[in-house]
Amino acid sequence: MKPSLQLRLSPQLALTPQLQQSIRLLQLSTLELNQELEQALADNPLLERLDDPFAATVRIAPNGGLDGGGAGPAAAVAADGFDDRHGPGDFPAGPDGSQTDAWDGADVFRTDWGGEGTAHAEGDERDYPQLAAARPSLREHLAGQLAGMQCTRRDRALVHTLIEAVDENGYLDSSLTDIGALLPAELAIEPEELATALRLLQSLDPIGVGARDLRESLLLQIDYGEAARDQAAAVVRTARAIVDEHLAALAARDFARLRRLLHCDDETLRAAQAFIRRLEPRPGAAFGDGEADHVVPDVIVRRGRNGWVAELNPDVMPRLRVNDTYAQILKRSRGGKGGLTAQLQEARWLVRNLQQRFETIQRVAQAIVDRQRAYFSHGAVAMRPLVLREIADALDLHESTVSRVTTQKYMLTQFGVVELKYFFGSHVATDSGGAASSTAIRALMKQLFASEDPARPLSDGHVAGLLAEQGFVVARRTVAKYRETLRIPPVAQRRTL
Repeated sequence: MKPSLQLRLSPQLALTPQLQQSIRLLQLSTLELNQELEQALADNPLLERLDDPFAATVRIAPNGGLDGGGAGPAAAVAADGFDDRHGPGDFPAGPDGSQTDAWDGADVFRTDWGGEGTAHAEGDERDYPQLAAARPSLREHLAGQLAGMQCTRRDRALVHTLIEAVDENGYLDSSLTDIGALLPAELAIEPEELATALRLLQSLDPIGVGARDLRESLLLQIDYGEAARDQAAAVVRTARAIVDEHLAALAARDFARLRRLLHCDDETLRAAQAFIRRLEPRPGAAFGDGEADHVVPDVIVRRGRNGWVAELNPDVMPRLRVNDTYAQILKRSRGGKGGLTAQLQEARWLVRNLQQRFETIQRVAQAIVDRQRAYFSHGAVAMRPLVLREIADALDLHESTVSRVTTQKYMLTQFGVVELKYFFGSHVATDSGGAASSTAIRALMKQLFASEDPARPLSDGHVAGLLAEQGFVVARRTVAKYRETLRIPPVAQRRTL
């Protein structure tokens, strides 16, 4: 066959840069969005940010309610008239690249949606909380105590070496033999010296630090901690025997075996168990270096005159606009616009896509609230079954758009801050032929486990029977799966005296 050239026409879906940006902005979390905007502001001189991204707060009134007026949905986009479909093929195509010199002006592209507390006039007094003092790490805490101890320089150096080998939980990572092998041979460190240094380390606060395992740490707390002073001698003696030799039996809650081995009554064993539970299994946990992560909600749900209303949190809505000065210069300059023209177009699209992102989040959140009104009034036990397709069909959106909106986006309710995906759950059949949400089943199970008799805890089969009495058809293995997601231990580990 001779080689030849042929032309074939075939339809193909192309993702424009504007469409790609819209999809990317929609799926970003609040933190990721701020990072994206900071990068855009650094790269594009035509963009300006009017708010302070580090001053985002959710105000709580003294009565426990929310304080401050929240902004409503973002204003409709002027000029080009976008719709809100974000699935493949749902976005309007962007300009074809041949831009004219007639722009509508920079004011059209401002995202001035913020409510009270979002923007502050220049010169206004603003209350910034003082930065919390950095907590010392566990090693710093131990080294500070060592500085005040009376010991030889050699012992002090050895204790410093052991302190460096302590992990974040307060345990000694390596054995004394391994630590001694790492020290220079010319120092001629004897094993007895390391043992003495270890005893010095274990005498420091917190009690139990420097232990090689859980058993040793608990024994140190029993022998030298203040909690033992408030206990009867028989209780302390029993607790020490349990920790020293029978921790496995205690973990398995084999109380009959413990009574037989320790020759004690139920009251003493119960008190010893309670005493051991008050001990700290991780003595260094209070000196963790990491700070707790705080989730800032994207949506706030309030009770209005006509029911529950989802409002965008104004404190996480960035106020972005195109620089007026540059825009006017480019508008008057009809020749040689260069790269600034492309940057102006990118700035316009970023502001519009950003505004469209918040509008879509508000629409999806309100649709979720409309279908889960019983949850906001009665809690998780009233959650109804809901799938992404139901929201997508109601709002005329693509299902993938709803998935992006509900990922890493959070809602503040009277029951706490929850992810939007929390409101979606699979169907569980009922005796009446209807369906219940798996979230509601888990909430009901949590109530059953919380009210059980500790001496006779509920088994998975028993819980399945109790759910069946209330009309929910749930298999025992499903109960076990839901129990594990709730982080509730099995029946044998929940049994107490």
